[in-house]
Amino acid sequence: MEVYKFIIYGKVQGVYYRKFIAQKAMQKQLEGYIKNLSNGTVEVVAVLFDDDLENFKAILNEGSPLSFVENIEMSILDSDDLVYDGFEIRYS
Repeated sequence: MEVYKFIIYGKVQGVYYRKFIAQKAMQKQLEGYIKNLSNGTVEVVAVLFDDDLENFKAILNEGSPLSFVENIEMSILDSDDLVYDGFEIRYS
């Protein structure tokens, strides 16, 4: 199990992207959060097992019907002190 951080680029704000991803993550009982960043990108932090990673990346890439994902940057967080209780949408 690892804590992954994703930065999603493209048309991902104002198109229900956060809600779509949060609903999919909750259906899969994942922990973490999603939030808009001031530069127009979206940040996602998720606790994933190795077998969940590719499936979750596909969900991020698909996005909501009105979104368009251009690029996804991914990193593993070495020290993540946050305590997660499910998956939530954060408002900065």
